[in-house]
Amino acid sequence: MSTPLDQIGEESEMSFLDHLEELRWHLIRGLIAIAVFSIVAFLFPDFIFGKILLGPRQADFWTFQKLCQLGEFLSFPSLCFSPSEFTIQSRQMTGQFTMHITSSFVVGIIVAFPYFFWEIWRFIRPGLYPKEKKATRGAVFYVSFLFLTGVFFGYYIATPISIKFLADYQIDPSFINEFDIISYVSTVMTLVLASGLLFQLPIVVYFLSKAGIVTPTLLKSYRRHAIVVILILGAMITPPDPFSQILIALPLFILYEVGIIISGRVHRRKEKQLTKQLEENE
Repeated sequence: MSTPLDQIGEESEMSFLDHLEELRWHLIRGLIAIAVFSIVAFLFPDFIFGKILLGPRQADFWTFQKLCQLGEFLSFPSLCFSPSEFTIQSRQMTGQFTMHITSSFVVGIIVAFPYFFWEIWRFIRPGLYPKEKKATRGAVFYVSFLFLTGVFFGYYIATPISIKFLADYQIDPSFINEFDIISYVSTVMTLVLASGLLFQLPIVVYFLSKAGIVTPTLLKSYRRHAIVVILILGAMITPPDPFSQILIALPLFILYEVGIIISGRVHRRKEKQLTKQLEENE
């Protein structure tokens, strides 16, 4: 016969297992969404490769058109440029098939990201206190917005300019630039996906500030260290050239400054709440 303590332990264990089961189903639904969009992307290789992945190497790509229009408006013809023509080869037997699957999966992650995060947030939110729920209102929107903003920045800014730089770079005219499909597709996907994830920096700063781990004073004092870390991150996720590294590092530094502003607002709100509580206690 079980004692009351044993019954309490069993109930606590079941409650914990119930939470795990609920988390499992949230993850399953999120992964199903990624799988569905990945399959859809896999079924349309002409659009995914011909229009999306190979778009930034074309002279009529949106970014190059807008830069050319800006150059005409400013009477600065140097802005009207496009990458030199180069050949993309598949030097491995499974190269095209592997990149077809990989690119479809990355497209599935990008498209399904808002829904996937929404599923995770549905699991986290019920465990928050009322004040925390109020403070994190709109979290799904802001996280999704920053992620998609980073994706668009990576695709329309970082990717075409990096391709332009790398395709035109020559140490000797006798060398011809011919890129492997794995190298090309991996570069595009890395720049796009990494930009989307790195643009979550303000969200990270916000939650760290709410937890009291980060303050605006701390962020300001470590600004120089942050610049070094940002440059290292830019070097890690971009092709091995300083131009692409700066392209990623510049918006990250701007987001770091935005994070200081966000942290300052959070800090001031906490001070006001603390002052109000002290006045009520008196």
